[in-house]
Amino acid sequence: MLNGPNLNLLGEREPQIYGTDTLADAERLCRDAAKGSGFDVTFSQTNSEGELIDQIQAARASAGVVINPAGCSYSVPVLDALKACTAPVVEVHISNIHARDESWRAETLTTAAAVGVISGLGILGYAFAVEAVCLRQHSKPAKR
Repeated sequence: MLNGPNLNLLGEREPQIYGTDTLADAERLCRDAAKGSGFDVTFSQTNSEGELIDQIQAARASAGVVINPAGCSYSVPVLDALKACTAPVVEVHISNIHARDESWRAETLTTAAAVGVISGLGILGYAFAVEAVCLRQHSKPAKR
């Protein structure tokens, strides 16, 4: 579970848009969702685009990458790192980026690398994304 810039301020920054839940609350939801399926979650947040790229590269062969790229949603280098993932990528946005006043927010670049996008469900979107990754892993056919 990777989180981009300013998500460390979740619960404080623009609560009218992002709500009052914190990133720690989102982390608890993700861990609970993964535990039920027998998976562990590595949870991180960075305000640095380069560090986010390093984290994506480190996770590229994991069971799955759930990412809220935040302001890095418009980054070609982040998109390229996500495209290098062999793991399924699920993108999460806390607010409904398609209903925001700034129409440019709906045109994320990183979505092109995702198998799915969850937008507008608050921090519940994180848990749903983790559950989706877990379900995809459990539904893979057994290797012969």
